[in-house]
Amino acid sequence: MELLLLALFCLHILKTEAVDPLQWHQINAVCKGNRQSPVNIVTRNVVHDKRLKPLTFEGYDVKGSAKWNVVNNGHTVKVTLDASPKVAGGGLGRKYKAIEFHLHWGVPDEPQSIPGSEHSIDGEKYPMELHVVHIRDDVPDVTEAKKTTDGIAVLAFFVKADKENKNYATLLNELENIKYKGQEAKVDPLPLSSLLPPEEDLGRYYRYEGSLTSPDCYEGVTWTIFEKPVELSLSQLSQFTVLHFDGKNSTPMMENFRPVQPLNERKVLWSGASIALPTAKLLLLPLALTCTLSSLSP
Repeated sequence: MELLLLALFCLHILKTEAVDPLQWHQINAVCKGNRQSPVNIVTRNVVHDKRLKPLTFEGYDVKGSAKWNVVNNGHTVKVTLDASPKVAGGGLGRKYKAIEFHLHWGVPDEPQSIPGSEHSIDGEKYPMELHVVHIRDDVPDVTEAKKTTDGIAVLAFFVKADKENKNYATLLNELENIKYKGQEAKVDPLPLSSLLPPEEDLGRYYRYEGSLTSPDCYEGVTWTIFEKPVELSLSQLSQFTVLHFDGKNSTPMMENFRPVQPLNERKVLWSGASIALPTAKLLLLPLALTCTLSSLSP
């Protein structure tokens, strides 16, 4: 009887640890690796990299024919993409295809006091963070992608509380139908670009090598975190309060983000300076003109 009780206790501990991000490494040792995500980006320490030009988006503006599958997977809202928009350039070593997107948040009713983005900028977090997950274009699925050292690329977008974003209406209205773990629904597809900031605003971003932010914490993820956030209204953010981590009467799905991880010896690269340079040149023109005119005056 004592052995049975001990076994049940151990199963309880394992179940608890699987939920608690601080204990993930006891289930999967990779979760305590040296290249884990998310991280806090300290802007004074980022390294400007001239190779980080604007990314090339292929098929992001195309509305697919198949419906999107939206599921409550017990951790977040995950939307599976049937059509495969692709991304390349911007310092990426290869082309990657989008397979799904999901979100992380804090307490939707209190987005300012309890924000839930996974990454942070100088210690500051946003209410929510959107992840568009891509795998190598030359592999069929995530399992095969994880067999390589550069199998996954994630585009991350902060979400701020601002004006209403009508492009999210269909997806958010479906949350009522996936309140509990395992529930799923179908929604009409949208061009993926309609859920993101305009492409002309995506030239400024951060880049580093990290991991998935949930077990198995696979380390082989190229992260691109854009400066320009997505906008949702407070009422739209509050729609996430209907979700639960499990079945009926289970804990509401809140604070589903992983705490920041040590950066260790990694560098965070930044594209932004190359974008700001033309503006800086324009600011120098009046000064140059003034100097020229002064030299011509008697």
